Amino acid sequence: MLNTAIVGLGWWGRHIVTTLQGKSDKIRFSRAVDIAPESTADIAEAAGLTVSADLADVLNDADIEAVVLATPHSLHEEQIIAAAKAGKHVFCEKPLALTLASAERSVEACDAAGVVLGLGHERRFEPAMQEIAKLVASGELGEIMHVESNFSHDKLANLDASNWRVSSTESPAAAMTATGIHITDAYANMFGPVAQVFALTATRNPANANGDILNFSVRFKSGATGAFNSILETPLYMRYAVFGSKAWVEARDYSHPSEEGPTDLFISRTEGEIETQTFQYVDTVKLNFEAWADAIAGIQDYPFTKAQKLENIAVFEAICQSAEKGLPINL
Repeated sequence: MLNTAIVGLGWWGRHIVTTLQGKSDKIRFSRAVDIAPESTADIAEAAGLTVSADLADVLNDADIEAVVLATPHSLHEEQIIAAAKAGKHVFCEKPLALTLASAERSVEACDAAGVVLGLGHERRFEPAMQEIAKLVASGELGEIMHVESNFSHDKLANLDASNWRVSSTESPAAAMTATGIHITDAYANMFGPVAQVFALTATRNPANANGDILNFSVRFKSGATGAFNSILETPLYMRYAVFGSKAWVEARDYSHPSEEGPTDLFISRTEGEIETQTFQYVDTVKLNFEAWADAIAGIQDYPFTKAQKLENIAVFEAICQSAEKGLPINL
């Protein structure tokens, strides 16, 4: 059982704790850090956590083996490096960093310390997404021509302008840190490096201070193309479709990864003939954390390579630059 501390008990930090505490036989939380510990009494009591306001309290605790960061994005590098130097394994919620240079420093610090760096990209663990990845890798779809996806919801609509999740510094390019970063991770995993990106953002509801629409296109080094849309001012809509020379496949989700619900998968190999398969809900957040714990225990490798971790942030940074400049960006 991995004795772990969580840093940040906001919306997602609380979800992580309630997902794992008492429900995983691989990870348990005993400590937490939050800038407002007085506001965490409910979750601290329910989960049996000792809460303090200072990260050093956790890093100096010899009984703590790992830390989970559910903190504002600009803090990730400093916190990852500090945890690694303290010999703690690190799980960082997405995005790993706001720039490629920052991501490189974080990854190198973990490598140098010999600790495992986990990332909060739970969509990799969705059964339908794993099935699509298998179809792509096997060549069953033929030569990959194009991928297009949509990850939209209104869970972050109308946040107060002071909330860090709508800060242009903490969360650039509208929905990129909320939803887009998950899809660029999937693209890196399935289709490899990106050569060029072009992104647009828009604000339709002034209450969404950093924008509520993100659209980007990519050209992969393989020659295939891709597209993504996210709207943070509409009910949940999730779609992921890959088009190959022999077949296309599409996944449709009906609930956010934090909530239970099925996913339908459609495959067409011949015009007018569509195969349908339904995947039932699995807790992908739990699966991701337990894969990280297994990697720490030496049971199996963590399924995110160093190259993929860095490639995703390189694409993220290019998309942010493109959205700001209104120009395509070459990687």
